[in-house]
Amino acid sequence: MAYWLFKSEPDAFGIDDLAARPDKTEPWDGVRNYQARNFMRDEVKAGDLLFFYHSSCKDVGIAGVAEISRDAYPDASQFDPESKYYDPKSGRDNPRWFCVDVTFKEKFASVLPLATIKAMPEIEQLGVVKKGHRLSVMPVVPDEWDALYAKAKASRK
Repeated sequence: MAYWLFKSEPDAFGIDDLAARPDKTEPWDGVRNYQARNFMRDEVKAGDLLFFYHSSCKDVGIAGVAEISRDAYPDASQFDPESKYYDPKSGRDNPRWFCVDVTFKEKFASVLPLATIKAMPEIEQLGVVKKGHRLSVMPVVPDEWDALYAKAKASRK
């Protein structure tokens, strides 16, 4: 099993939206960065866990945990001319963009803020603490996962 951090703007799709979906499951679509796509397509696997990270909002940080419930498959939005994620250069026989299904596992009592994450001395490899790292999908090493999870569970609003 691997660990990941997936970013989303809660105004567009937050952890509460995922929890409210049928079967608490939703495709994680619309990723249009090649490195993030490569992680999803090549490395993210069913059974992996991810931190659900809220970005571009008042309370930026880790909001909870989800599980990858389906390996990568072509993101249908790339083929839909009505979608904001439409890619006219992508073909059904050779798709450019992929998504995975994620299933809600847990919402934390409060968001673990980015400022707190950055202040944790044991967090060195996580992309969100590095300058210029803006990927929406990034790996989390096991030791850092454990530290972040413990800190999030200990935090209260």
